[in-house]
Amino acid sequence: MYLFRVTLTPQLISVQQNFSLRRPPERRRMALKQISSNKCFGGLQKVFEHDSVELKCKMKFAIYLPPKAETGKCPALYWLSGLTCTEQNFISKSGYHQAASEHGLVVIAPDTSPRGCNIKGEDETWDFGSGAGFYVDATEDPWKTNYRMYSYVTEELPQLINTNFPVDPQRMSIFGHSMGGHGALICALKNPGKYKSVSAFAPICNPVLCPWGKKAFSGYLGTDQSKWEAYDATHLVKACPGTQLDILIDQGKDDQFLSDGQLLPDNFIAACTEKKIPVVFRLQEGYDHSYYFIATFITDHIRHHAKYLNA
Repeated sequence: MYLFRVTLTPQLISVQQNFSLRRPPERRRMALKQISSNKCFGGLQKVFEHDSVELKCKMKFAIYLPPKAETGKCPALYWLSGLTCTEQNFISKSGYHQAASEHGLVVIAPDTSPRGCNIKGEDETWDFGSGAGFYVDATEDPWKTNYRMYSYVTEELPQLINTNFPVDPQRMSIFGHSMGGHGALICALKNPGKYKSVSAFAPICNPVLCPWGKKAFSGYLGTDQSKWEAYDATHLVKACPGTQLDILIDQGKDDQFLSDGQLLPDNFIAACTEKKIPVVFRLQEGYDHSYYFIATFITDHIRHHAKYLNA
């Protein structure tokens, strides 16, 4: 048992009162509702809910605060999940916490789409609508009002995190899986200098040419396929004048979606080679598309980002 005695002198009481008066009102810090908090590897894994301006609905995000966040600002690493996922999949299945704790990284994992928007058809299929926002800003009715995941993950969410948590806004990186790998690549490529590094597990590399991408883009962006290219990593690389990004991609060789033609990494690698953009692509023998695959190599990815975020 530990006993603590605190003696409040008049000077200390005065300091406390003055501090409480100077503290910004909670509404100015953007209201957050804490859903859960669990200690993990010396840090805290938390989940929050807030009212999103971009998505016009309540959104949840997970955030891991490493021990170093108790004493100073830390780099921020954003994770984007794949189809059907919520903020829970990554934090409960990937096993990233120990590496994030050791490298002092705040890790943020948002949901994958707006929720409960009462849009007709949003819950009818697993690869479009709820759980399948594809990290684009929709331009087509009835999706364009709520389905603005690109602006949410690149603007609104980072502003929310920077305002409410001990992160360094100048040190930010991004990674993801499958649909989220696509999201990570396009966010980094469309915003030169915003992210220090990018990586992906089994990303959808050329969505304008795969069934998942064609379905999502036609629904969210309309039938003009020239508009799709703004959210296609392979096309963004082809149009890129150059980038300082060091890209890491892991792909399971036994991934069903690789053989089904949904991921198309060869197209992305060819475009990077042509533009002389550095990319490390590792084809992992025997691994599939699951979180078992992610958990196996997650420490490599955390280390990849830490190299740039802690430089």
